[in-house]
Amino acid sequence: MGDAVFEEKIETLPLVDHHCHGVVRGDLGRAAFESLLTEADEAGELGGSLFHSRIGFAVRRWCAPVLDLPVHADPEDYLARRAELGAAEVNRRFLRAAGLEALCVDTGYIPDSLLEPAELGGLADAPAHEILRLETLAEEVVADGVGASAFAGEVRTRLEARAPRVAGFKSIAAYRAGLELSGKRPSGEEVTKAAGRLLRDTERGLAGCDAPPRIQDEVLHRFLVWCACDIGLPIQFHVGYGDAEADLRRGDPLLLTGLLQELSRKNVPVMLLHNYPFHRNAGYLAQVFPNVFVDVSLGTHNLGDRAPVILAELMELAPFGKVLFASDAYGLPELFHLGALQFRRGLGRVLAEGVAEGSWTERDAARVAEMIASGNARRAYRLDERF
Repeated sequence: MGDAVFEEKIETLPLVDHHCHGVVRGDLGRAAFESLLTEADEAGELGGSLFHSRIGFAVRRWCAPVLDLPVHADPEDYLARRAELGAAEVNRRFLRAAGLEALCVDTGYIPDSLLEPAELGGLADAPAHEILRLETLAEEVVADGVGASAFAGEVRTRLEARAPRVAGFKSIAAYRAGLELSGKRPSGEEVTKAAGRLLRDTERGLAGCDAPPRIQDEVLHRFLVWCACDIGLPIQFHVGYGDAEADLRRGDPLLLTGLLQELSRKNVPVMLLHNYPFHRNAGYLAQVFPNVFVDVSLGTHNLGDRAPVILAELMELAPFGKVLFASDAYGLPELFHLGALQFRRGLGRVLAEGVAEGSWTERDAARVAEMIASGNARRAYRLDERF
């Protein structure tokens, strides 16, 4: 089988998207569409159009045919066709084109404008499982008026109640406190004091500007991770690349080393999400810790034609049984399609080059492709066992 045939075979593999979000249920104008092509709060005008970027060119190359347009259709024609079809049909086409066999959907932020997990699953014709964001649940506990002394117990109770219905948990400590989290489990006294500080800050915020509770204390982030660990479901960590709120200097996964050392003793899967530009560091962590899994998610569609490079660099050290697919699609259904397509193409190229160089056989490559496409995620999340 030649390289082209092998890569074509991989491009049809069904995928488990282990980290994604909802998409917009309504129609979008050009400004709104372009703002969702970037991690910025808004696209802005000084830098020109987002269509003049790798992801913009990828949309015109790979998404246009899904809307019955020629490749490299002009942005104006692309957006006009999108409006003509309407959001419901556009969402259906791209979710179905992604070729997914399961989705794990982060529900930490789902405004009314976004589709819920069940709706995404219906469009993709695949089961959609919830990933519960730890900080969101804890902030709900505070908003419900639970006092500092009862905070820890109420968080544990709510997590345990939700656990049978979710595929895993997610921490966004990288956005709030950074990833340099101690490996030590916080004491009850430490958690109560930290919860008290949060309650006082929240009361001052509510009095001044109607601000909702916001977990930012390293102790509370660490407490939430240990609560999730005790339940035993996979724990996702946002790592690296994110929006302008994330301080990338504090997003290097190597900062998690102390915590990962402790979590590895519990045999709970830890999923390092995104990782760019620290994907090589993440690959190293996946090699040295038996419970660490990695992806490059939104890096694949943002890098466009450079996606094979980031995937190859991730796979330099990461054991192939620890590499997962994720789109991290948010807002635009195109990102589900682009993430899946660019990942398959990149994986096919990396594995085909290995076959050509004699690094592994074609049979080995086919098995690895199936593992990374879906098998690793099914095993780590126990999807076949739990759902």
